[in-house]
Amino acid sequence: QLQASGGGLVQAGGSLRLSCTAPDRTFNNYVMGWFRQAPGKERDFVATIFRNGGSTYYADSVKGRFTISRDKVKNTVILQMNSLKPEDTAVYYCAAGSRTILSQIWYASAYNYWGQGTLVTVSS
Repeated sequence: QLQASGGGLVQAGGSLRLSCTAPDRTFNNYVMGWFRQAPGKERDFVATIFRNGGSTYYADSVKGRFTISRDKVKNTVILQMNSLKPEDTAVYYCAAGSRTILSQIWYASAYNYWGQGTLVTVSS
């Protein structure tokens, strides 16, 4: 139900902008987040934004480089990724949680809607 886009190949130090579009405005009331999964690794938390759009949380590895935001008119969540590093290479998944609470935001199991994933490759 969530449509992710914006992945691609970029050199280290470059930027990419990922978008996640929800099917309807119901998702404006949900917690929205991004996770990523590198080959052979588990799916890891990247960032999340709460319903009001004012509260955001980031993994330590992306703080200061990535910014999550939401456009409620377009039912879209954006992940702006700057200063990309080769270790950011992964498939990025957007997620939505209808009942996610703060203590759960780090866990993929707390989100009940997922997009199909978009590949981000950062070359050194």
